[in-house]
Amino acid sequence: MTAPPSPPTPGVRTLTPVSRVLRLCLHALLFGLLALAAGRAVADSAPRAGWVVAACALLAAVYVAGVRTPVVHSSARAGAVWLAGLCAAWAALLVVSPDGLWIAFPLYFLELHLLRLRWGVAAVAATAAAAIGGFLAHSSAVTPGAFLGPLLGGAVAVATVLGYQALYRESERRRELIEELITTRAELAAAERGAGILAERERLAREIHDTLAQGLSSIQLLLRAAERSLPEDSAALPHIGRAREAAQENLAEARRFVRALTPPDLEHGSLPAALERLCSGAPGPRVRFSLSGTPRPLPTPYEVALLRIAQSALANVVRHAGAGRAEITLTFMDSSVTLDIVDDGKGFDPTSAPSGEGGFGLPAMRSRAETLSGLFTVESAPGQGTAVAVTLPLPAEALS
Repeated sequence: MTAPPSPPTPGVRTLTPVSRVLRLCLHALLFGLLALAAGRAVADSAPRAGWVVAACALLAAVYVAGVRTPVVHSSARAGAVWLAGLCAAWAALLVVSPDGLWIAFPLYFLELHLLRLRWGVAAVAATAAAAIGGFLAHSSAVTPGAFLGPLLGGAVAVATVLGYQALYRESERRRELIEELITTRAELAAAERGAGILAERERLAREIHDTLAQGLSSIQLLLRAAERSLPEDSAALPHIGRAREAAQENLAEARRFVRALTPPDLEHGSLPAALERLCSGAPGPRVRFSLSGTPRPLPTPYEVALLRIAQSALANVVRHAGAGRAEITLTFMDSSVTLDIVDDGKGFDPTSAPSGEGGFGLPAMRSRAETLSGLFTVESAPGQGTAVAVTLPLPAEALS
């Protein structure tokens, strides 16, 4: 015997195919036992055969009425009233026929599902006692089976229902975990797409700056030199002037492309402002930003590299360092710019540090710095915090 599913309630999902099968099995069990009791009474020409058939019909009618009434499934009080009506009809059947004992088994499951657990167990015990009493009232012989049957049936029903509920809770937990996993995977995919878009924007900005913009700047300088070397009445001067103007316009357009491809953190302010916002919005340890020296405009690839290194290093502090405080310092010197990220966390052995996750580890930071001919260093020891420093030599355009 398997426990039937709980009646559907508002807001709960519809029954699964397995739940429908269990419910149909309960219906079939109850009507089969009623038909058996009525059939035996008629076949044996029992003195109260008419009353037995009437009690079976009444019990079947009450049962069908409750199954077909929506409020019974949505209201605990209505369900309890329906269950009381069933028990009253069953008591009438138990008075006129000893075969009413069998109806106790489907009633066990209904009581356990329509009532709270402690009340359901109490109702099962009362039903078993009523079944034993009804059987003894119709039989002069007292046998162990008259007691063991209803009691063991009630115990099996309680154990089955509890096991079913435990399996249902476990299934719901797994469903929630699967939904959470799907949501996390979708968020991770979106984050990876966003990271890929930002990386491609940075790459395009760097390529445009290092190739197209530098080439146009060189063309403009060469045309300016050619313009100065020609006599004032040379017929080539107007053409050179127009070519130099076209090169200057295209250089300005290339620089607009570079600015448009700048990371969002640098779109509305300078590198120091972006680093200060990064520190103020960092979770976990207290992070302080300090600026040293006289700030000067940096080429976009330099600002992007320093910002990304600061973001990666601060992410490592939050995830791994267990630090209480951290500090980011940006220092402008005569011919270089230095970024230091220091924390008071648990530290690690740099010689055995992992490569990081998703390209945001120490090798990725080192690669960013070395791409711009910079120097990247890490100083750390277990229990002594960590200091990450990157120094980039300033290009000629930033020194002028």
